[in-house]
Amino acid sequence: MQLTILGCGTSSGVPLVLCKCQVCRSKDKKNKRLRASVWVRLKGKSFLIDTSPDFRQQSLRENIKRVDFVLYTHPHADHLAGIDDLRSFNFVQKSNIPIYAHEWTERELRNRYPYLFQKNTRLVGGGIAQLDLIPFDLDGPEFIAQGITIQPIPVDHGTQRVAGFRFGKAAYITDCNHISGKSLEKLQGLSLLVLDCLRFQSHDTHLTFDQALDYARLINAKKTVFTHLSHDFDFKKASRLLPKNIALAYDGLTVTLRSK
Repeated sequence: MQLTILGCGTSSGVPLVLCKCQVCRSKDKKNKRLRASVWVRLKGKSFLIDTSPDFRQQSLRENIKRVDFVLYTHPHADHLAGIDDLRSFNFVQKSNIPIYAHEWTERELRNRYPYLFQKNTRLVGGGIAQLDLIPFDLDGPEFIAQGITIQPIPVDHGTQRVAGFRFGKAAYITDCNHISGKSLEKLQGLSLLVLDCLRFQSHDTHLTFDQALDYARLINAKKTVFTHLSHDFDFKKASRLLPKNIALAYDGLTVTLRSK
């Protein structure tokens, strides 16, 4: 399995527009952060978790040649707004792309993008993304997406609940400020955990640096990578604060897990 960080930034990205802080002015490429999402290759399939507003740029940078399906964590714009750029893959693949969403995300998709899901709507203009919207139960059991077993992991994002995902020995948990004991049980025995870590100060809807460290220790994956990073984090300086099995993400980071 290979997992590539397409973007590891918070909703505003890094650098922030008009910000003059040291990190936003940094020339270090690892301090340049597009909006958060990942690309996974597993068992011959190529899939995404979320389509950020930067998805076109990310897919060009990584030379993504195929998207077999997409898993959506939640419907905030920084995780969803690149959905229209999936149409480029339709043009080449000549088939619909399944997208998986829990109830909150499904409702928002249908409300915000009716032209994608109301098949009787007459459209004038260019082609649109051809998608099959498939709901899943956030509290339900594993489901199969094109031969890949996916375990939904519910986590709290302020007053809302979003989906994390486990697939094999890897898991992706973004945009959360609390992980329940039941969800922690589903995250045991991981080789790789990608985990939310917004900033150092407290936040109503995201994990702080200290909270992310605490959850990383509880989950105890062989390797943990912190994502959804704000401009609080200078990559080199913050990396010195981390134990050896925990690292900050950076755009383009690829982690390979080999089966034994």
